[in-house]
Amino acid sequence: METTNTKSAEAGRVRVTLVRSTIGFDRRQAEVVRGLGLRRLHHTVELQDLPSIRGMIRKVRHLVRVTEVEG
Repeated sequence: METTNTKSAEAGRVRVTLVRSTIGFDRRQAEVVRGLGLRRLHHTVELQDLPSIRGMIRKVRHLVRVTEVEG
């Protein structure tokens, strides 16, 4: 019998880049950016493509650029 909890092992990866400053935006959005691991403009991190990460990206979608990682 196959379980459905293997999603995290099969999850792809996404590359997230900070393209706009958090200055002038809500402090909570700055905290989400830091939670994604982004520290400065044009900083890029590679994260697992999980629903929780996608939710964080959605909250700050006006500040970041997202690309899917091949392979």
